[in-house]
Amino acid sequence: MSDEGVLTPDVEAWLATGPIGATPLHDADLSPEVLALARGPDGAPPTRDIDWVTDDDVDGIPIRIYRDGSEPAGLIVYFHGGGFCLGSIGLMDNVARELAHAGDAVVVSVGYRLAPEHPFPAGVDDCETVTRWALAHAHELGAAPEQVVVAGESAGGTMSAAVTLRMRGSGDGPLAGQVLMYPGTDADCWDHPSREEFSGLVLDRDNMDAFWRRYSGGRDIGGDPFAAPLRAESLAGLPPALVILGGADLLRDEGRAYAARLRADGVDVEEVCYPGQPHGFINFGLPAAARAFDRIGAWLPSVFGGVTPRARSRGVG
Repeated sequence: MSDEGVLTPDVEAWLATGPIGATPLHDADLSPEVLALARGPDGAPPTRDIDWVTDDDVDGIPIRIYRDGSEPAGLIVYFHGGGFCLGSIGLMDNVARELAHAGDAVVVSVGYRLAPEHPFPAGVDDCETVTRWALAHAHELGAAPEQVVVAGESAGGTMSAAVTLRMRGSGDGPLAGQVLMYPGTDADCWDHPSREEFSGLVLDRDNMDAFWRRYSGGRDIGGDPFAAPLRAESLAGLPPALVILGGADLLRDEGRAYAARLRADGVDVEEVCYPGQPHGFINFGLPAAARAFDRIGAWLPSVFGGVTPRARSRGVG
């Protein structure tokens, strides 16, 4: 019998400290004041020095670009998590920094629009817009168009999967890969056992339903593959995927189901589950996060492919 859902001692110790992030937010908690705080411009002090960080925008969508001094191996367009309602470029600054370091890559972090003010598909639209911009300006950012990857955790993983679906077969692609960190892939469906098994640990049913109601704007979008990628009729032709899961994560089983669907449809997939880890373990900086970033760094060369850009510069176009 698998023990992947048994919390590890370091996670138990972390939970014993009563961290705010481990307590699910519900309808009554999602006041304008709480939303403003949970979308703030500043996160924890940086844990990783990056040579060059600058803020910009693409068609009014805020972005932050990270680049170290060495020539990048590729470009990552990063979408933060937060249940489609929370999070910001600033709050997830450390994740973007770690991705830049692990992948030896330029990272473009996207401040996409959030619900309930901007329900689906506004956030997906923003993520797609910036991804297409990154492909068009890859050379100016120091990479090649063939080296652009999307990445995100939780809701950002959903955004990553949705963007690859939207851009499948488009003239602007193809994307080189997708890094899906404990993604939500299946709308408000509670048929996945891990949703019940780990409800209450970081996320719970009420919390998930509250986020989904705001994201959907009260509409039935559960069958839309850009909202629930697992519902796509086919996943054939999508870029290679790295799917990272937490063994004690409420979203574990739907992330695993999406990896299985990708594989069945002929997509190259690497799936790794970190036993005993709750939802958000990468965001929380738990010890397993370092191993996950190492795994991302080991996987990215397989999709960056050693393509040599025709031009490199620090300009953003």
